[in-house]
Amino acid sequence: MPPPLPARNFCWPLVARLATLASELRERMDDRIGQRSSSLISWTWGVSGTGSVRTMAPEEALAAGVPVKRVVEALVYDALTETLRDSVCAPVRTELLPPAVDSPGLAWYGQHDATWVAHYDVMARVGLTTYLSDDQDQLGLWVELARSTGWWWPGEGMCVMAERPTEIHTEPQPGGFHGELRLHRDDGPAVLYADGVQVHVLHGTHVPEWVINAPTVERIHAERNVEVRRSAIERIGWGAYIEQARLRLVGTTGDPGNPGSDLHLYDVPRELWGRPARLLLVVNGSVEPDGRRRRYGLSVPDHLEDPLSAAGWTYGLSGEQYAGLVRRT
Repeated sequence: MPPPLPARNFCWPLVARLATLASELRERMDDRIGQRSSSLISWTWGVSGTGSVRTMAPEEALAAGVPVKRVVEALVYDALTETLRDSVCAPVRTELLPPAVDSPGLAWYGQHDATWVAHYDVMARVGLTTYLSDDQDQLGLWVELARSTGWWWPGEGMCVMAERPTEIHTEPQPGGFHGELRLHRDDGPAVLYADGVQVHVLHGTHVPEWVINAPTVERIHAERNVEVRRSAIERIGWGAYIEQARLRLVGTTGDPGNPGSDLHLYDVPRELWGRPARLLLVVNGSVEPDGRRRRYGLSVPDHLEDPLSAAGWTYGLSGEQYAGLVRRT
């Protein structure tokens, strides 16, 4: 039988009572785990100056003396937070519930609530804690919801529940240490629902459908979001974009901060961006999950006359100072 809602809040709307019930449940389970103890929290960011626990292999963390509970938290809660809440929920919510649309009310996220549900469930399953009987029963209900439904909205006398997606496409999160993922698909929607609703994402960036299927220079220049513009340019390729946009090459030189790569400085026609500007085309200093180094463009002032000065400007340096860099990232 489901637990009763808090009697002292009987006059509150159901969504508020349910939120209170969940919050108090998590507080009690945190107390059982010892989540608030200073000995556990102190391991969140670093281990004797060696870096964050989030960037350590489990064996390395345990050998360094990190508490087992903190290691499990990094493997489950931290990894799922980055994968589900930050990389999946955010673009889905932006697509389905844009700011211009009135919110349907407090939503619970079904399988995407696994961020916190799995954390408490795993702690008990591996024997690191035990919960009070009533709390274990309540947690079991949240586990069942995470296994069974998509997002849901409770209301007085009714509950709206959404189907889970039929397709989700992901790729490894760059710099991830514990299997973190992000949404990505370059030949269709990254998230697809049975009713045809689609969410398009390229390398973790939420984009309109046209970026995937019909990117053009005209649409790129009309787009106000910088990340969407970048993704669209990468779809058609920097070479094609530069040619179609009629960018004029100002200069090219080797990149001292990224040996083996070049810097290209282009003059941007005023009518494209509505102001005088130049574009510096650089190669990312970090390797992508597929082993490639992505190229990207940086807007720089139009008075910069050479690529080194433009590259230095992006770091707050002069061209001479940038030329002395050993490596940038």
